[in-house]
Amino acid sequence: MTEAEKDKLAQEIRKRLVKTENQIIELKEQVKPIAPDCAIGRVSRMDAINNQSISQASLDKKLIQKNGLQAALDNINNDDFGICLNCGAAIQMGRILIMPESRKCVNCS
Repeated sequence: MTEAEKDKLAQEIRKRLVKTENQIIELKEQVKPIAPDCAIGRVSRMDAINNQSISQASLDKKLIQKNGLQAALDNINNDDFGICLNCGAAIQMGRILIMPESRKCVNCS
């Protein structure tokens, strides 16, 4: 991978990190506990609790994605960046652009 490709990829990762961090902030608001004294009906409360659990699952995924993106950004200048952990082959550039946090090639995934 050339230096220009690494710079372009680093910019893309930074953009994705900002977007992911903003989504995490929004999701943290959605997973706050529902006050029992809140005057909503039983069905509405059940719906709110269901939505809260869905938001919690989304939040968990976004936190994992953020950690992966940060690790990719931290390791972008390492010699082994873009090399599959399993087979040692170069990870395809298309895959790196789509999933920079991926540490495996398409075949090993």
